[in-house]
Amino acid sequence: MTSKRTRLLRRGLTYAALIFAGVAACTPFVWMVTSSFMTRGETLRRVFWPAALQWSNYYSAWSEEDFGLYFENSLMIAALTVTGTMLFSLTAAYPLARMRFPGREPLFVLILATLMVPETVTMVPNFLTVSWLHRATPLAWINNWPALTIPFMTNAFSIFLLRQFMRGIPGELWDSARIDGAGHLRFLFQIVLPLCRAPLLTVGMFTFIGSWNALGWPLLVTNTPTWRPIAVGLQKFVSEAGPEVHLQMAGAMIATIPVLVLYGMVQKEFTEGISMSGLKG
Repeated sequence: MTSKRTRLLRRGLTYAALIFAGVAACTPFVWMVTSSFMTRGETLRRVFWPAALQWSNYYSAWSEEDFGLYFENSLMIAALTVTGTMLFSLTAAYPLARMRFPGREPLFVLILATLMVPETVTMVPNFLTVSWLHRATPLAWINNWPALTIPFMTNAFSIFLLRQFMRGIPGELWDSARIDGAGHLRFLFQIVLPLCRAPLLTVGMFTFIGSWNALGWPLLVTNTPTWRPIAVGLQKFVSEAGPEVHLQMAGAMIATIPVLVLYGMVQKEFTEGISMSGLKG
């Protein structure tokens, strides 16, 4: 009986801790949502719920800081970065997982070692490289999309994630493909690629979030709004809006909505099992 009570007590404490952590994590988001529909006076009085939903806050935030331009820039930058990351990560992970060549393991360890390097350490070398390319090539890098996308199209975490998944693909699939006359390139794009849907979507989601939230690097390589993303526009809006907390929260919600939509689209892929039974007995 005592043992049962102990288990119930532990389970109750576990659920209580999880509920507390969930409430603590959701409170800032709920406050942001409710504040985005309040009047300025209600935000200053710190009321919990607005008396009437102020949908005009979103229009004011969108029009005052030209969020349309920043929003479009972020979508284009994220789309280019996600596409490049998926392509390069897929083609880099495949030989590390399925091909044998001298130095494969040391190369993989070296790629993993880059995960230990803070982003701020690589920011200056990347900027110097981009500046040199801006002067040495006919393509404009500074204040343009190449500086905001190309340096981030190779990602060690994405390569690691796809490589670990590809190692679990049965070798019989490769043997069957070889019998049909397929090489590594055909095997990669016709067989491996469809099986990698879930990890590829995971890579795409994390890449999109990282690109969408980028602030320091865009401020470094751009000095005009032409290609600046929405995080820069939001930072500028927050600094200029002053006590207009309701408009700041509306702007934050505008910047958050695409990430929520993306998560809603791909969350099912995290729970679905990937069938590897492509072999008939």
